[in-house]
Amino acid sequence: MTISVGDRLPGATLSRVGENGPETVDLAARLAGRKVVLFGLPGAYTRTCSAAHVPSFIRTAGKFAEKGVDEIICVAVNDPFVMDAWAEATGGAAAGISFLADPAADFTKAIGMNFTAPAVGFYDRSKRFALYAEDGVVKVLHAEEAPGQCTVSGGEAMLEAI
Repeated sequence: MTISVGDRLPGATLSRVGENGPETVDLAARLAGRKVVLFGLPGAYTRTCSAAHVPSFIRTAGKFAEKGVDEIICVAVNDPFVMDAWAEATGGAAAGISFLADPAADFTKAIGMNFTAPAVGFYDRSKRFALYAEDGVVKVLHAEEAPGQCTVSGGEAMLEAI
């Protein structure tokens, strides 16, 4: 089942690289009592993700803060080391965007956003989407029809929706 507006995001353990190496992130705890924009994408270093999706949130990060958004989180089915390197390479880390890894696609599957495309080596990757949640409850959800598109899930579209 795909997550919908009004649903509570499921508990999930994601990962990131911290000061002492890989560490887990309790997503439910991170969302509690906060306004968060979370966007998911097929993979770090992929064309549309690097050239359009992440840059759209870098461009709009300040405007989200003005609207009271506490954090912007990027989630992909990659390992935390790749996500950390990609956060630096894109400038997303410098813009204040958090990059969290969902290495086994547990969160991605739990929200029904997984897809597989064997021809390009994608197994249980994330569909391209963006959502706005308050205290872990989805208030706005934008999902792309095709993984190569970044229109409704981009930063500008999400900013306009909230």
